[in-house]
Amino acid sequence: LTSLKIYADGLVDCWGLVDLEEFADKLASGWVATEFEEGARASVHGLGEWRFAEPYSYTDADCLLAEVRDTVEELNGRPTTSDRCLAALDAFLADPGEDRRAALRAAYLGIPETRRVYILGDMDSKDWPLQVLAFGPGGTLTGMFEGATVGDRDHGSALEYFAEWASHKEVYKERPRAEEGPDGRGEPRAGAIVLEQRFFGAGTPSDPGILVLRNDFPAPVTVDGAPYPTVLHAYRAASVADPATREAIRTAENPGRAGLLAREAPRRPDWAVARTAVMLRLLRAKFEQHPDLAEVLLSTGDRTILYDDSGSPRYWGNSGPEGRNWAGRLLELVRAELCAARAGI
Repeated sequence: LTSLKIYADGLVDCWGLVDLEEFADKLASGWVATEFEEGARASVHGLGEWRFAEPYSYTDADCLLAEVRDTVEELNGRPTTSDRCLAALDAFLADPGEDRRAALRAAYLGIPETRRVYILGDMDSKDWPLQVLAFGPGGTLTGMFEGATVGDRDHGSALEYFAEWASHKEVYKERPRAEEGPDGRGEPRAGAIVLEQRFFGAGTPSDPGILVLRNDFPAPVTVDGAPYPTVLHAYRAASVADPATREAIRTAENPGRAGLLAREAPRRPDWAVARTAVMLRLLRAKFEQHPDLAEVLLSTGDRTILYDDSGSPRYWGNSGPEGRNWAGRLLELVRAELCAARAGI
């Protein structure tokens, strides 16, 4: 059991980089397995292993391949199968007709089956109203509603659902989000921003935008008289006990190499407890030594900062269900300090 890494250029890392056609071959051959036989052995490297008893799979090779293709589209900012389905839904609602219903049905069935649950983003109704419109009166639903026949009353309820859904979308789009203010009243709050993961080793883009806030952005920072190429270099160096290794990390050619050297070296005592304070100190140094970057941080206003870090999702990043987003939270803290200093508070 391992991660399946998908890249915007269509390469897939499944214990080796392959393109989408080669990935399809890996699925067909069982190299990437989606179904398991009774007694088949599985393992998680360095953690444990088990044998399957009464195995049941929620997906198959075709469905997984479709999900991977969708992910490539999403990474490139192109419409996914879900996006195309919602566009077909809008077209049908604007001008209901059997041709447009057929287009909606085809678009819905084009979505990988494992994702045909929350296309509408509604945990309560799931996609029942969408299916009802797609299959129409007399049609038969699929998935978790398998075998149910659409009646006229069902169809009317679905149309009523979407009449309210459209108005709710417009209201939500126009209404600023609110949070509890110091006086107990809701205060307007802008939406979140995401600091997406980016490899800067091939050169810094001419206009990196808010990515300058990332810890691996090449903004040199000097700490205790020693210069480091990035905040991440300084953080990795601070984590290890051996002075020689710290120096090797400081001069590493990129943050990835710095991280590798740090992982191979013994950590300082109590590092897990101290690391948050260390990162805060480094971020303060970065924005003090780079006033132009401090302006970028201040320009984010009061927006939530979500830090995309798939390499360490549980603590620093917002990735994964257990992501604690400490990198984003510390950036918000430093931003508040900068704002308070500017206001003379």
